Amino acid sequence: MAITSSKQLMEMHKECKTNFEKYPKKVIVCCGTGCIANGARKIVEAFQAALAERKIKDFTIEAVKETGCHGFCEQGPLVVIEPHGTFYTHVKPKDVASIVDKSIAGTEVIEPLLYTNPVTGDKVERYQDVSFFTHQHRIALRNLGKIAAHDIRDYIAVGGYQGLAKVLTSMTPDRIIDLIAESGLRGRGGGGFPAGKKWRTCRNVESDVRYVICNGDEGDPGAFMDRSIMEGDPHSVLEGMMIAAFAVGAKNGYIYVREEYPLAVIHLQKAIEDCEKHGLLGDNILGTDFSFRIRINRGAGAFVCGESSALMRSVAGEVGEPRAKYIHSVVKGLYDKPTVLNNVETYANVPIIVMNGAEWFKSIGVKNNSGTKVFSLVGKVRNTGLIEVAMGTTLREIIYDIGGGMLDGRPFKAVQTGGPSGGCLPASQLDLPVDFDSLTAVGSMMGSGGMIVMDDKTCMVDVARYFLNFLVSESCGKCVPCREGLYQLHELTVKVCNGEATEADLEKMEKLSDIVITASLCGLGKSGPNPLMSTIKYFRDEYLTHIREKRCPAAVCKKLITYTVIEEKCTGCMACITACAYNAITGERKKPHYISQEKCEKCGACVAVCKPDAILVE
Repeated sequence: MAITSSKQLMEMHKECKTNFEKYPKKVIVCCGTGCIANGARKIVEAFQAALAERKIKDFTIEAVKETGCHGFCEQGPLVVIEPHGTFYTHVKPKDVASIVDKSIAGTEVIEPLLYTNPVTGDKVERYQDVSFFTHQHRIALRNLGKIAAHDIRDYIAVGGYQGLAKVLTSMTPDRIIDLIAESGLRGRGGGGFPAGKKWRTCRNVESDVRYVICNGDEGDPGAFMDRSIMEGDPHSVLEGMMIAAFAVGAKNGYIYVREEYPLAVIHLQKAIEDCEKHGLLGDNILGTDFSFRIRINRGAGAFVCGESSALMRSVAGEVGEPRAKYIHSVVKGLYDKPTVLNNVETYANVPIIVMNGAEWFKSIGVKNNSGTKVFSLVGKVRNTGLIEVAMGTTLREIIYDIGGGMLDGRPFKAVQTGGPSGGCLPASQLDLPVDFDSLTAVGSMMGSGGMIVMDDKTCMVDVARYFLNFLVSESCGKCVPCREGLYQLHELTVKVCNGEATEADLEKMEKLSDIVITASLCGLGKSGPNPLMSTIKYFRDEYLTHIREKRCPAAVCKKLITYTVIEEKCTGCMACITACAYNAITGERKKPHYISQEKCEKCGACVAVCKPDAILVE
């Protein structure tokens, strides 16, 4: 049924809300990519079959809800039994019958499936009491874990498209832009440019055509913020784009989605089709003069296409290369027309700002950094996953309160923020507030929201080498400073890792980094040396140890370490001999083994299987 007025939308909202609340008792299954990979679809099918067979009062097949990513990927697949909020982790299809019999037909809680607090060892029964969730402030992720991503009626039930109706019926484009500017919303995709300022500039350019683009080309290693929103709450992105289009005067929009995100594409396409069917996309939306259409473009896997001008060239069917920044995309963007480009998370914030007001949004976060930020928290922390916190939350709170502290109780060493172009921050910065300005001031960046935590077994020189290698392979090669400069920086870092560098090489790295930052054409080159510069700044002694002592303190760099067997500890179990693919280990059962240094490739397989911890790496 087409919705032809805001009044009809409100009536549909009431109807959908009634149906949504019809079953207060629900089985909520996380069907984000991570949980699906671990069998979440089979869990849904098992619940549907079990509930259909048992015919439990107030629980039907309709009460089983497939939602987007809950965020707690470390513990998936996840199942929540409402209304109590019973929170089960690592659920398998074979557990479903027991859950239905004990926790749905009865009131019993299955303890082995409950979350275990990694610090206290206590079992936590309800998801509302899990520290991973209690320390978060969810705005962009507000609907993930609550609604079915593929059902427009669920989105309308929780107030979806009310923001669109509000702007179309009671606000002028200038008033919308004023609201976004007053809220302090800054782009969540990298540099944190004020969204209101971008929109206003685009609107003020004389043109008969304008475009709105959503950047869903999330290419940072370990990052999955935008993916989860597109998969779990695609309508919030579409609604944010519609509001932006009305504000700037655009009739066409594009969502540029990474090729490796097939589920996001499926859910976005379904959302677009449902909106077209209900009259929320197309001509004369909600009976007004506003017309807008959205199409999906799939990226080909080039990291540089996350850069605005390269992305627009790719959308236009050209090679994804950046152009000089003196030509602003809000003036000449896609097809040389004024274009607003924001990322997924930015658009997801727009509808709720319209509904709740600028002051509400400004009340969250810190000065000049309003609202919240979504991060993918990964690495050597106990609780990894997708999180959202108020701007200004400290690194310590994120890593220890939400992340549960360091994995295996090892010492914290560093955290990298901002993706492959971000900086690595040491323990002395743990109380740093996480916001755009604070991170930039200490040599890192917000980026799209990747956060990688490292322990004392991490070599910071090797970290810099890894990210430089990634950036070298992802550089489009258009400008010399980036193409050649990053390559040379990588080669110099390899020299340090191999124990072949001198202190003059260290000085050369710093000088070359400044040149690359100053002279590169786009953001990839300008921020590319960040991992190197930040590790030299905060972990210079580690570089000097590699250079002067030809030793890797973290025992990571292969050319600077050796593997030897500690005879007193070796039990002769033969496990290391079996694990070694290079036949570098010899010995007899129940007698100390021996590692041949000539054959050893230092792959670490022996260390991984040695239960008595009898292999020394130094």
